[in-house]
Parts: sequence; structure tokens; C-alpha cells
Amino acid sequence: MKKKLRIAQVAPLWYTIPPKKYGGAERIIAHLTDGLTAAGHSVTLFASPGSKTRAQKIISIRSRPLRESGISWSNKYWDVMNVAEAVRLAEAGHFDVVHTHTDFGTVFFAGISAVPIVRTFHSGLYANKVADEFHKTRYDLLRLRRRYLNVVFISRRMKELAGLHFRKSTVIYNGIDTDKFVFNGLPEDYFLWVGRIEKKKGIENAIEASRRFGSRLIIAGRIDEGMRTYFKSVIRPRLSRTIRYVGELNEKELVRTYGKARALLNPIEWEEPFGLVVAEAMSCGTPVIAYRRGSMPELIEHGKTGYIVESAVSNLIAAMKKIDRINRTDVRVHAVSKFSAKRMVAQYEKFYYELL
Repeated sequence: MKKKLRIAQVAPLWYTIPPKKYGGAERIIAHLTDGLTAAGHSVTLFASPGSKTRAQKIISIRSRPLRESGISWSNKYWDVMNVAEAVRLAEAGHFDVVHTHTDFGTVFFAGISAVPIVRTFHSGLYANKVADEFHKTRYDLLRLRRRYLNVVFISRRMKELAGLHFRKSTVIYNGIDTDKFVFNGLPEDYFLWVGRIEKKKGIENAIEASRRFGSRLIIAGRIDEGMRTYFKSVIRPRLSRTIRYVGELNEKELVRTYGKARALLNPIEWEEPFGLVVAEAMSCGTPVIAYRRGSMPELIEHGKTGYIVESAVSNLIAAMKKIDRINRTDVRVHAVSKFSAKRMVAQYEKFYYELL
């Protein structure tokens, strides 16, 4: 029998683990922490105060989450400090593995610590000529340090777009609690869009398709500070009696809203690394219609769990017209087999052992 591990899970400090409402990476970290603990490993979570998991210990280097303190998204210093604290304790003999989920910081410690460090990329990683200075520097630093980094990609497409060969890498799909995202075989007559409010997430495409098709659309998601003007000037004027924005929903509200929808619309305009909303909707039996971008062809089985279409509103509408051909039980079975938190935890556990 393999020995049980002492694992440091290092979370971003913007929100608690799990988040009070929605937060993709934060929910993944919560599932991973709880699952590893249930498997008998000793897990220490480095996260914001107020985090509630089954971890043996929670270490917080701040008194409040960064968002509650008004810290700018561009400020990466606290994430670096959080990683540094975990690595310091690892070097003192407290951990067998350090697993970081922060967008920045890991690159500075890889190859320096004798303890294996794993980095999961929750956001996109690819060379982009029009990227801002931060993202260009981020990519360049990872390219320079790639031979020291052990990384996890959350889709094959993400790994392909990165174009970098790391010391060791693997692909592990994000997992959800499929017992909470329960099946609903009796949907109501509306379509759904869920996500962080911004153009690249495809919200305008979903609105236009629903308007032309004459269908009801429910929009749910967080509006970050930088997107408030976009929402007020572009999205709010397009809302109506049939196209409604219901705000940011908590997990229970999301489950209910997913389950009652005829389909989730995900007409994204970027190379999305994963798309947790897709897995969550399908766990509820709700099929997904998405543009052929990013990881969508990996997550959705065309014609069985939803439809993958080329990027045009007319194609989106054509798929909406035939959505009732999809068997919702097949959608649920697909999600449980491919995106369960238990499956994700087992794959991470295997990767940790490979590094020792």
C-alpha cells in the first residue's frame, strides 16, 4: 500500500474556499481538498480566512479575502506570498507535495524547492501577440522555467495551445459534485446562459439567438468591477420580459436553474480552457449548445449531450430548434462518468505519486 501523503493545497486569496456564490477554481480546490482528505491524506489548505473544508489545517496569511479588502485583480503579490509560505513549510519538512492553483508565483519556486510542486492552470496559457504586458511576461517566464515545472492542464486543447513542453505534465478534467447537481428530466420552456459577464463568454450571442428564435432566456452570473460599464451599456438595454438577468446565483439556486432549462447556451468567443458551467449543466441532464471553441468539443458529445456548432448565431438557432431530440438521461450519464469530483481526485492523487 502506498503511503499517505502530506499535501499543501495553495489557493488564490480572492475568495473563500469554497466561495459563497460562484467561483470555478475555488470550487475545484474545495472538491480536491475534501476528496484527498477523505482518501486518508493529510491536507493543509493555504486560503483566505472563512474557508471551510475538510482539510486538517487551514493557513491564512491575510485577515480577509482580497476582494473584500478592495485589492485590485492586477495585484499578484499576495498570491506569490501565499506560495512562498507553503514552500517554506515544505522545505522545513511539513509536506510531500505542494499543489498551487494561483495564477502567478509558482514559476519563481520551481526548481528551487526539493519538494515537488504541482501547478494547475485554471486560466488559458498560450502565446498571444495582442496580450497585455502582464500576460506576455507570464508566458515568457513559464517558457523560461518550463523544464522545472510540473503542470496540470484542464483540457487537451489547453495543453495543445500552450505549445510548451514542461518537466512533467498531464490533463485532468475539472470535477463537480454530481450528487448535488441532480438530474431533472422535466425542463421548463427557457434557455440559460451562465458565466462571468463579459463579451468573450458569448453572452451577446446567446441574447441575439434567443431574441431571433423568440425563446425565453435566463442570464445568471457575476459582474466584476471592470465589466459594469459593459453590462450597463451593452447588456442591460437588450434585456426584456423574455430575456432576464437574475444576478449571481449560489449553488442551490444554480442547480435548480440548470435543471429546469431546455439547454445551456455557451457560444463562447475565446479558447476557454474548460467551462465548468458545461459540466454542471450536463450533470443536471441539461444539454449544452456551444461554439466550436476551446475545450467544447472535448466536453460535449455532439448530437448526444448537446450540439457543437460553428461560430454564427444562425447555427446556434438551428441547434436550439432541435434541442428536444437530446435524451437528458444520456446527458446525465455522460457527465457523471466524465466529470465527477471523485474521478478528478483519483487522477490528481496518481499524478502526485508519479512525482515522488
